Amino acid sequence: MTYQEDYDYNKPFTPKMWSKMGRFVKPHRNHILSVAGFMLIVALIDVFIPLLSAYIIDNFVRPQTTEGMWPFIALSCGMAMAQALGVFLFVRAGTVIEVRISESLRSAVFNHLQKLSFSYYNVTPVGYMMARAMSDTGRIGEIVVWGLVDSSWSLLYAVGVFVSMFLLNWRLALIVLCTVPPLIVATWFFQSRILRLNRKVRRINSQMTGAMNEGITGARTTKTLVIEEQNNAEFRAITGDYKRNATRIAMMRGVFGPLIMFIGSIAAAVVLARGGHWLLDESFSAFGLSVGVLSAFLSYTTSIFEPISQIAHTVSEFIAAQVNIERVTGLLEREPDITDTPEVIEKYGDSFEPKRENWEPISGDIEFRDVTFRYPDGTENVLEHFSLTIPAGTYVAIVGETGAGKSTLVNLVCRFFEPTEGAVLIDGRDSRERSQLWLHSSIGYVLQSPHLFSGTVRENIRYGRLDATDEEVEAAAKLVSADKVIGKLEKGMDSDVGEGGDRLSTGEKQLISFARAVLADPRIFVLDEATSSIDTETEMLIQKAAAHLLRGRTSFVIAHRLSTIRTADIILVVQNGKIIERGTHRELLRARGHYYELYTRQFEEDIETKVLG
Repeated sequence: MTYQEDYDYNKPFTPKMWSKMGRFVKPHRNHILSVAGFMLIVALIDVFIPLLSAYIIDNFVRPQTTEGMWPFIALSCGMAMAQALGVFLFVRAGTVIEVRISESLRSAVFNHLQKLSFSYYNVTPVGYMMARAMSDTGRIGEIVVWGLVDSSWSLLYAVGVFVSMFLLNWRLALIVLCTVPPLIVATWFFQSRILRLNRKVRRINSQMTGAMNEGITGARTTKTLVIEEQNNAEFRAITGDYKRNATRIAMMRGVFGPLIMFIGSIAAAVVLARGGHWLLDESFSAFGLSVGVLSAFLSYTTSIFEPISQIAHTVSEFIAAQVNIERVTGLLEREPDITDTPEVIEKYGDSFEPKRENWEPISGDIEFRDVTFRYPDGTENVLEHFSLTIPAGTYVAIVGETGAGKSTLVNLVCRFFEPTEGAVLIDGRDSRERSQLWLHSSIGYVLQSPHLFSGTVRENIRYGRLDATDEEVEAAAKLVSADKVIGKLEKGMDSDVGEGGDRLSTGEKQLISFARAVLADPRIFVLDEATSSIDTETEMLIQKAAAHLLRGRTSFVIAHRLSTIRTADIILVVQNGKIIERGTHRELLRARGHYYELYTRQFEEDIETKVLG
């Protein structure tokens, strides 16, 4: 599958794209101005040092006298100290700006990811999101600060040097100026190719991040399928491509650096030969050339090519970094599929600034009113003119074969998706008339493979209600019998669950998720009731916990074992994404339709398992 991030970016430098970084850079403008000031001081000192050396040579070294020299020695020492202090201050200020800009960008990306709808996560690999949030934001912070620092110093120094050279001796200055065009041509040739390779390397880096993430998160599956060598081969192919292109960049830079030095050496040689000739030939004495001036020219000539090539390099880096900005701003500008209206946000708040004082309590009455729905990337309607009233406290079971589309109704109730036509009403009001957070705060969701956050068992249960006391956390665990499992862990409630809860079994994670849901006390509860890979004892605990949570709440159970939903108030049978039957357990059995076939087949399989087992 090809993702948008796989495509190369070949757009020229556009200030409009960089202007999008203004809101992240503007808060640090005082620091940026201070960096510019320090850079100006350092550049002026760098320009002035050869002039001071020229004066000392002509007035003290050649006459072989030290009379009156001490003030110039003190001035040299003072400039060296000022230069060191200036470098220290601009490096410190630049580092602060880089860190703060990167932090602002990462916070903005992370916060925006919290707002995006589920559909985005369904089609976007984690590795690509990680690359945007970490690698690209870091690159932007780096180029904004150090690119500006390097180019500012280079520009100030280059202008200062050429002005000084023309003031000292315009003839020698013209000789140096003649070597600039070859430098520009060489720089353009190499930098344009390095830029193209840089773009390719960054694209491969995103693929590498995605492959690394898949390799880590899918380690268990890799081992059970014994496909380590295949994964290694695929990863080696990506890293090999990365290495080849990175090596080509290194080789080009390796050639480019010595080439610039070679051009600079030729310029210095020409200046030395011509200047030395003029200096020794008395007929050229009118040129006003001296040993000190020639020394200053040699110093300027050997150093002027570095800032010029640095400016060209920085321009290339800015063009290359535009790719990173396109990726980050592309993510930040992506609109969630599900959004609240400004009027709803004004009254109820949003995810980060909720106005809980305006939230009405939820009873749990749900109504599907003439709902037609198709997924954003779909072409066929999953539901057509579907209507169903679910009073508060109703136990709804949704059954069907794997891939039948059992989660569609749940997604609509939870407002992870919205109806294409019609409305889903919560307590008699269209769910779109209230905020997503208002609804989500009253929904408990226990997944087939529940996710736990890094931390302890106690911390994960407390996510259900962050202000809960330790006693309330422990009471919630006891209500769903999770305490029996937690008590077997080495540190009990304070045991570390690992990343994503990987240190616990699926059954243990489910029980902790149940305890978390109990603590939250939701009015609407959703359970993906898969217990096929759980031992009998844990399954009994989970069934007991589920029975406790279902009591008195509007509940949706995506059922896998039909024997566990016989007490459901209504059972919805899904096939090929559409609801084909509805009724109670007895009604559906009497109808002898699809549900009857599913139930009898599963019942026969259970009997066969017991007999053969």
